[in-house]
Amino acid sequence: MNAAVRIVQYVVLGILGVLVAAAGAVVQDGWFPGGLILALAGCVGLFYGGSQLTRNRLGAAVPTVLWFLTVMYLSVTRPEGDFLFAAGLGPYIYLLGGMAVGVICATLPRQTPPGAPGARLGTG
Repeated sequence: MNAAVRIVQYVVLGILGVLVAAAGAVVQDGWFPGGLILALAGCVGLFYGGSQLTRNRLGAAVPTVLWFLTVMYLSVTRPEGDFLFAAGLGPYIYLLGGMAVGVICATLPRQTPPGAPGARLGTG
């Protein structure tokens, strides 16, 4: 695959990571518990889909890192007193669950496609 195409894929996955984090931050507490499930499902879809799209672990790691940075930025209380994450069980589950899903998707072992030769000498 062309290097320019791969870079564009990572940039798009990073942008989607920011968007999923922002949307999940709004939805997860608004429609508890359905919104929390929806927000975590969006994380799973993005992180796993990114790893499958790029066929490597970096495809899950890039959106995970940008998702985490966005969630951390949104969780800071503003000087005017506004905040997006309330102190409660839902935001903590969203934060820890999203991080866990990102780590799981970024560390899943790669499976060889059916019919591909084995990695060991003398097989395949």
